[in-house]
Amino acid sequence: MQKTRVLTGITTTGTPHLGNYVGAIKPAIAASQDPNVQSYYFLADLHALIKCQDPRRVQESRREIAATWLALGLDTDNAIFYRQSDIPEIPELTWMLSCVCAKGLMNRAHAYKASVADNEAAGQPDPDKGVTMGLFGYPVLMAADILMFNANKVPVGRDQIQHIEMARDMGGRFNHLFKGQYFTLPEAVVDEKTQVLGGLDGRKMSKSYDNTIPLFVSEKKLLKLVRKIKTNSLEPGEPKDPDTCTLFQIYSAFATPEETRAMRARYLEGIGWGDAKNELFEYLNAYLREPRERYQALMEDPGHIESVLQKGAERARAEAAPMMDKLRHAVGLGSFI
Repeated sequence: MQKTRVLTGITTTGTPHLGNYVGAIKPAIAASQDPNVQSYYFLADLHALIKCQDPRRVQESRREIAATWLALGLDTDNAIFYRQSDIPEIPELTWMLSCVCAKGLMNRAHAYKASVADNEAAGQPDPDKGVTMGLFGYPVLMAADILMFNANKVPVGRDQIQHIEMARDMGGRFNHLFKGQYFTLPEAVVDEKTQVLGGLDGRKMSKSYDNTIPLFVSEKKLLKLVRKIKTNSLEPGEPKDPDTCTLFQIYSAFATPEETRAMRARYLEGIGWGDAKNELFEYLNAYLREPRERYQALMEDPGHIESVLQKGAERARAEAAPMMDKLRHAVGLGSFI
């Protein structure tokens, strides 16, 4: 039976936090252990250059993210784990797709339209002020990431569905122009059950809001951050609504169903906010203790991380190189012999 191909890119501009783990890392690691799925997970470091021109931040983020996924149990024997920048065939395919992609399609990309709208709202005479070709052509690079490995499914948030549709458009156009089934047209997979965690201020946990709880901070820092989570002014003994509480939401994302039910009962009984925060800290600290130790060991051994990523790149290029050779022949760029 042919394995379903699932591909996920991880942007390398930030430090992984609890929201990343619950929404993306945990389900991806589970998929990496499924023998019926061929998973591709890559550090999207070329994408990172679109928004981040701090080389130290990009370099550190790549290492932190790789160490995080490995510490949490990514199965690199089954899944293919690599850096985007280690696959030179990706930018080559990006150019080929750029040559069949209509500019009008890129004009409709959400990120580009948002930048133009911001300029217009600010009264800028040039609607493209600050827009780089990296930002404008970002969906083409994303299409190359997906189409190179003929991914069947791409797990994304709702805001990324448009990019999968664009990848389908480019892949279909290429197939039509060069008269062959070179690319599998991917399907966007949106998990409606994926949890979106609240952050310290109650809004969605996001580095954009500076309200995150990094996964592997020290115990002391973790306690400090948990205590900063915003709560209301209800006193101990007063019943509290668990469904509107960030503390309970984070707790339930990690706890078992039985533990969650028990905590819900304590909320209705009027647990004090100090006790609720202490309970959350203790649970998170115990849950993350072993992976935190593995993470710290990995961060102190960059050579091991590098070797894992190089092995992943070799496996990825074993597919990408012959694919590009076929595509070069398709467009007339093949060798003469």
